[in-house]
Amino acid sequence: MIRALFAVTLAALLVSTAVAHDIKLTGENTKITFVGKKPDGKHTGGFKTVTGTAKADGTDLTTLKIDVSIDVNSLFSDDEKLTGHLKSPDFFDVKNHPKATFKVTKVEKADKGYTLTGELTMLGKTKPVVMPSTVTLDGHALTLKSDFKINRTDWGMTFGKGKIDEDVALKVEISTKK
Repeated sequence: MIRALFAVTLAALLVSTAVAHDIKLTGENTKITFVGKKPDGKHTGGFKTVTGTAKADGTDLTTLKIDVSIDVNSLFSDDEKLTGHLKSPDFFDVKNHPKATFKVTKVEKADKGYTLTGELTMLGKTKPVVMPSTVTLDGHALTLKSDFKINRTDWGMTFGKGKIDEDVALKVEISTKK
């Protein structure tokens, strides 16, 4: 009887660890920051309000799915005047495009970490993005770090062409708790 009870308990534990579960992503545990450059300097910033979920089948990171919504109006930068300009139609056009989204569509093991491929939607345009990342998953605890670049003109941000670098460095950091 004890063996049977032990076997059932062990089976239940094994099944429960292999089941996919949602991990809640928020502005508290998910940081998205950027660095924009120009010939005479650079500016840093990011987004304060992020919501979404991450999910994987057990600990198999190649099954990782991430779906995030970014409140573009939560944008901040190292210069108050610049923050207002970035929210204008010259860049993010917050009034007409208050949200940006990112959805992971594929995860592959790489030489160092993982490569996450996804779709980034901003300003009504969806483009593919590749994120080299380090990722760990332990139960409900997800840690992800990624540094990569996107070309802002791919989404129609052409203001300052020739005066502001087209490539923008992005950093994504996720750190959830069990």
